[in-house]
Amino acid sequence: MPTPENARDDRRDAAWGAVYGVAAYSAWGVVPVFWKQLRHVGAVEVLAHRTAWSLLAFAALTVATGQLRALVAALRAPRVVAAMAATGALVSANWVLFIYAVSVGRVLDASLGYFINPLLSVLLGMLFLRERLRPPQWIALGLASAGVLYLAVRAGSVPWIALALAGTFALYGLLRKVVAVGSLPGSTLETLFVAPLGAAYLITLQIQGAGAMGRVDLRTDVLLAATGIITALPLIWFTNAARRLSLTTLGFLQYLAPSGQFLLAVLVYGEPFTSTQAASFACIWTALAVFSVDAALRARRARRLDERARQLA
Repeated sequence: MPTPENARDDRRDAAWGAVYGVAAYSAWGVVPVFWKQLRHVGAVEVLAHRTAWSLLAFAALTVATGQLRALVAALRAPRVVAAMAATGALVSANWVLFIYAVSVGRVLDASLGYFINPLLSVLLGMLFLRERLRPPQWIALGLASAGVLYLAVRAGSVPWIALALAGTFALYGLLRKVVAVGSLPGSTLETLFVAPLGAAYLITLQIQGAGAMGRVDLRTDVLLAATGIITALPLIWFTNAARRLSLTTLGFLQYLAPSGQFLLAVLVYGEPFTSTQAASFACIWTALAVFSVDAALRARRARRLDERARQLA
C-alpha cells in the first residue's frame, strides 16, 4: 500500500509534470508566429537548419547540466539507440509537416491535427500501456472522432496534414514515455541521428548556391540559427511532462497548443473558417469539455483520498 510519503512524492512529480506540459504546449501554441517569419525559405531547408541547430542546442545543454555521462550510457544501450532513431524520424516528419502547413497558410489544418493528437494518445495508452478509459473518456473520444469524420466526409477528402501531424506526434510521445532515457539525453540522441542528414543537405545547398543562409539577409540568418533553441526548450519540457504524466493527462494538456494555433489562424492570419470546420471543431471542443469535467472531478476525489490517508497516518 502506498505510504503518505510516496503519495506526496507522486503528487509533487505530477505537479511538475503539469508545469512542464503547460509550458511546452503554450510555447507550441504561439510558435507559428516564429515559423511565419521563415516562409520565404523552403520547408525542407528550414527542417535541415532546425535539426542541425537543435543538435548544437541539445549538446550544449547536456554538457551544461552535467548529463554527458547519461548520454554516453544511452549510446551504449542498443534498445535505447533504436528507439531514439525512431523518435528522431517521427519528430522530424512532424516538424517538416508543421513548417509546411504554416508556410502555405494552413495553420488551421495544423491546429486540427493537434486537436486530434490527444485522441490518438489516449488510444495508444489504452492499447500499449493498458491505461483504462473511464466512461466520460469514451464519450469524449467518440465525440472528437465524429468531428474528424464529419470534416472528412463534408470536405470530400481526408485531412492528411492534420492526421499526419497527429499520428507522428502521438507515436513520438508513446516511445518517449516507455524508453528509459532522460529527457535531455534522449532529445540529444534522437537529434544526433537526423542532424547529419540535415547538415549534408545544407552543405549541398551552399555548394549549389541555393541555400538561404548568408544569401538573403541578416534577419533570416538569425532566425535560422534560432530554430535550435526554439525547438529544444519546448521539446525538453514535453519529454519531462511525458515521463511524469499518464498519456491521458498528457492528452488533455495537448489542447493548449492547437487552441493557440487556432486563434492565430482565424484572428491573426485570417484563414477561412467554414461552417463545416465549425461543426467539426464544435464536436472536438465538446469532447474537451467532457475531458475537463471528468479530470476535475477525478482530481477532487484524489485530493480527498490523500487527505484521509494523511489523517490516518
